[in-house]
Amino acid sequence: MIAVRPERPGEQDGVFAIHAAAFETDLEARLADRLRADGDVLLSLMALDGDEPVGNLILSLMHAQAEGEPLKAAAIGPIGVRPDRQGEGIGSALMRACIEWARGEGFAAIFLLGSPDYYGRFGFSAEAAAPFASPYAGPYFQALMLDDTFVVPKSGRADYAPAFAAFED
Repeated sequence: MIAVRPERPGEQDGVFAIHAAAFETDLEARLADRLRADGDVLLSLMALDGDEPVGNLILSLMHAQAEGEPLKAAAIGPIGVRPDRQGEGIGSALMRACIEWARGEGFAAIFLLGSPDYYGRFGFSAEAAAPFASPYAGPYFQALMLDDTFVVPKSGRADYAPAFAAFED
């Protein structure tokens, strides 16, 4: 049985190990460390099988505006699941817990970069992100509006935490 809970002090090495294993390079693992060091992590969720960490999702502050007004937004990334545990619904459990937390905290939107096929199942879309200027704009830059009354703006801006720019290229 997989349990999802916030990361606890002292689990940074486990987070690094998950992302280093889940991706071809350790870029996402280093991004997680940098977001934490910069104080930009809003939420870090751990997926555990018993006491064994098998997945992690980090939600960081997004500096966003809609029609020139501040928008309370966050960014998902990195999210990773150990390769030997992928395909078991662990990533989905992390995503659902993250969305529920952000909605409960009054966030208007969550942004991410990723597969439209995968993240579309959670309500993310490139169309929702399209009005927001971003260096990552394109088919993989997606948003989920958490407030059902929010009207997608004609123009906006969405900037990731500075740690993301440190790992471009």
